[in-house]
Amino acid sequence: MSSVSPDKRRKMESALNQLKKHTVVVADTGDFNAIEEYKPQDATTNPSLILAAAKMPAYQHLVDQAIKYGIANGGTEDEQVANTMDKLFVSFGLEILKKVPGRVSTEVDARLSFDKEEMVAKALRIIALYEEAGIGKERVLIKLSSTWEGIQAGRELEEKHGVHCNMTLLFSFAQAVACAEAKITLISPFVGRILDWYKESTGRKSYEPQEDPGVLSVTKIFNYYKKFGYSTVVMGASFRNTGQVKALAGCDLLTISPSLLAELSQDHSTVTEMLKVEKAKASDLEKIHLNEKDYRWQHNEDQMATEKLSDGIRKFAADAIKLETMIKEKMLNVKNGK
Repeated sequence: MSSVSPDKRRKMESALNQLKKHTVVVADTGDFNAIEEYKPQDATTNPSLILAAAKMPAYQHLVDQAIKYGIANGGTEDEQVANTMDKLFVSFGLEILKKVPGRVSTEVDARLSFDKEEMVAKALRIIALYEEAGIGKERVLIKLSSTWEGIQAGRELEEKHGVHCNMTLLFSFAQAVACAEAKITLISPFVGRILDWYKESTGRKSYEPQEDPGVLSVTKIFNYYKKFGYSTVVMGASFRNTGQVKALAGCDLLTISPSLLAELSQDHSTVTEMLKVEKAKASDLEKIHLNEKDYRWQHNEDQMATEKLSDGIRKFAADAIKLETMIKEKMLNVKNGK
């Protein structure tokens, strides 16, 4: 029998292992090595992460395979590039699924954020590519921007096609309510980007975790969902420091970058469950319902959320364009026999 006391054992245990007792830990990366090291349950990707990974020599074979696939499927240059991009995103997802027991999130092109029909079509295309590779849709989350159109695309994918969605670029309470009412599987509120906005807007250099605007936003959403029994789960995302992560221990899921996973694995301070269902049920939040008009108005009234949503879409779109440019150059070399 171990002579180590429970208190001492807790002190010996890393903050990451303690966190995993309260929350499902997800790796926010396209780098498979980081996933292998920190053993998260799930993993998420986005165009920026895929762009960074696609530049790494270790993953050039995936880029090359995707280009061959794009060329082999024919069509115009734009169609070949689109097919290559889809294949590349799915190829990274397939490699990630070899490393995690759970699900991978694969993002629909941010340039489609205001076109519901195109988002649905692209999502179904991504799911078909996974299924061709032998991966069922239950292991994939389709990431969609949390615009009104994105939320309605998510509703349709969930209801009609049994495709599970992860609503990203989520900054406002209105977005969270609309996602819950659409019965989306999961939302990813962006903790760090909310903090960034407040620091820039107020000139304030730092916030303690318990007063951090991003932490407070996710806590409110979690409490609202649990109080009113919504099936949608909350995955805090976009962290700037481990204090934010620890302040949200108890959240359904948290998606964390490799650098912060490394810090948490070296940190031996005590992690306490901060978000609890029973505490949520005792909160004084009131239930609201949002149609499109109410959603647009309430989201518009939140200056931070309005600015960060549009900024996030632009940044993801810019990285998608950079990735396309890289693919076009490589495709031209292949066609010219280089």
